[in-house]
Amino acid sequence: MQNNNNHARLKEFSIRVLFIALSSLIMAVNLKSFVAAGDLFPGGFTGITRLIQRCALEFAGVELPFGPINLALNAIPAFISFKLVGKRFTLYSCLTIVLTSVFTDLVPALEITEDILLICIFGGMISGFSISLCLGVRVTSGGTDFIAIALSERKNIDAWNYIFCGNVILLLIAGYLFGWDRALYSMLYQYASTQVIKMLDPDGRRATLLIITGRESAGGVCAQIQDTNHTATLVEGVGLYNGEPCVMIYSVVADSEVRSLTRKIHQSDPKAFVNVLRTERVVGKFYRRPRD
Repeated sequence: MQNNNNHARLKEFSIRVLFIALSSLIMAVNLKSFVAAGDLFPGGFTGITRLIQRCALEFAGVELPFGPINLALNAIPAFISFKLVGKRFTLYSCLTIVLTSVFTDLVPALEITEDILLICIFGGMISGFSISLCLGVRVTSGGTDFIAIALSERKNIDAWNYIFCGNVILLLIAGYLFGWDRALYSMLYQYASTQVIKMLDPDGRRATLLIITGRESAGGVCAQIQDTNHTATLVEGVGLYNGEPCVMIYSVVADSEVRSLTRKIHQSDPKAFVNVLRTERVVGKFYRRPRD
């Protein structure tokens, strides 16, 4: 049993590190080949780092490295995350920050296109994909995500609106200093990145299950749902096709749990009818798997 647990932990560690390294490399290539080529300003601390680099180059003629600035800006948010979210989550996320900083200063820039519109759209999509790789193994790329996750999980405060306001201020400063076209193109880049994250983030999607089953099978079906730490509501009814009594079980689960859960439900009742609906928003208590 102990060997199995150690093997599972080693496998989880290896997968996480592999995804983190791949995500960091993609982020670095994107920053050097798209963001820098388009003179764009991404959101969060990466955008602040870019703004500091741009100001130093424009007004002092000094070309500052990306890594040290990015690491310094992430120090305080990482400390907050360490205290409020968890040690492992923060350390894995810090590995992402360190690798991204190192790769950004080491990898060469690739001349892919000079079309600013293509740079914004595809650069944003690549950025969203790289961030989604981190989210897929339950870590973050750092920066403002540290603050948002810490406040939402421990203080029940939605910080994303404040982060959005911070990004707006960043773009206003960048637009005033370096031209409003750069700021507007940066907004397009951020929008493309956000849409990809929304589409790929496994923790950002919810699904509603409407399960029709027999009374004798209802207990087993509910037990499968409760094994995911979610709960359900049972409504008794009558099937109009055959006139026999049945129950409808209503539950909301994470989208990533739907496939395995429906398989287990059919193991409990092979005749169960399951309707899966996309859930846009959940208000109230909803179980979130710990990130640490």
